[in-house]
Amino acid sequence: MLHRLLAFLLVGLLALPAAAHRYELGTLTIGHPWSRPTAPGMPMGVAYLTITNNGKVPDALVAASTPAAAHVEFHETTITDGMARMRPLQEVVIAPGQSVKIEPGGIHLMLVDLRSELVTGKPVPLTLEFRVAGRITVELSIEAQNGMSPRL
Repeated sequence: MLHRLLAFLLVGLLALPAAAHRYELGTLTIGHPWSRPTAPGMPMGVAYLTITNNGKVPDALVAASTPAAAHVEFHETTITDGMARMRPLQEVVIAPGQSVKIEPGGIHLMLVDLRSELVTGKPVPLTLEFRVAGRITVELSIEAQNGMSPRL
């Protein structure tokens, strides 16, 4: 019986960081906002997250900001004829009942003109502005992902 209780408590403690890294704003859920650490002097960083629209009307991410950078831009990386191209986006639309993954190799948020390096374990605030749902500030977890080098 004690073993089951300890196992239950351990599972609950391990789930806390995941639960704490999920945000809700109206009908939107923002999951696991994160970024990679940057080298000193690197002028750009990236931010990734997942946005799920649980509502019945479309919404769009129309702006973002962080005190860690001069401004935030939306970009999408595509591969055409074996060549990677990055194009700016004005907004990121989230259809009703759908999720948009802002992830390496696809849509991403560029943190332009970083004011200081992004350091593993030191979270960074990121304010997201949606056309319908409004604004929310989330924390970007700064973490190395499987030791991979940065890829936009």
